[in-house]
Amino acid sequence: MTLRDGPGGPSSGTTVRVAMWSGPRNISTAMMRSWENRPDTAVVDEPFYAAYLRQTGIDHPGRAEVIASQPTDPAEVVQRLREDETAPVHYAKHMTHHILRDWPLDWVGEFRNVLLIRDPTEVVASYIRSREDCEPDDIGVLQQVRLLDAFSEEPPVIDAGDFLRDPETYLRWLCDWLDIQFTDRMLEWPAGPRKSDGVWAPYWYGAVVRSTGFEPWRPRRVVLNDHDAAVARSCQHAYEALYSMRLVL
Repeated sequence: MTLRDGPGGPSSGTTVRVAMWSGPRNISTAMMRSWENRPDTAVVDEPFYAAYLRQTGIDHPGRAEVIASQPTDPAEVVQRLREDETAPVHYAKHMTHHILRDWPLDWVGEFRNVLLIRDPTEVVASYIRSREDCEPDDIGVLQQVRLLDAFSEEPPVIDAGDFLRDPETYLRWLCDWLDIQFTDRMLEWPAGPRKSDGVWAPYWYGAVVRSTGFEPWRPRRVVLNDHDAAVARSCQHAYEALYSMRLVL
């Protein structure tokens, strides 16, 4: 994979600002745990969630709590991401489906962007265990493709299946790309909740709260009903396009 910018690319001031863009039911929360366990890193959990819920009217578990816990103006969210200087490394876990089509994206080039992808069939199978309804826009893959045009540098695209086969190699590569030091603290973390977890954690984070590291990759047998299989198929082309760009180490 060829990147247009190497280490030391776009960032805001002296803080290294990482934007990890994922869909739901990926390894995004475990990845956030990994980065938070660094001694030099502050993390932000899904900062656009409240704005997304307020503007769409969608009913998610804990909706009122989420809206009360975060800014609901996307511009204010962006400003907070730009200005946070609490640690040398600032890591934001973003859900791509939280970014609505009419929101401006001229700010994303200020951050070091990474796309985290997963096979949509596996995403849908996991998603419907937590929610009854699932539509293509719920799982973030289509939005990941749309984001590509907004980035000022070609982002690393990391497939969750590849990553879980060898987390250390991928984390070392990311640290090198960001021009920061790798630490093996990124591979293990204490079980339990975090103050940085969003208020939605009780509804979604059960497995991650119990975790102490990345779960090893394993093949999964997925059975979907006709509707959910159609949702996965509708996102497959976008996933395959991203998969063809993925970082292979």
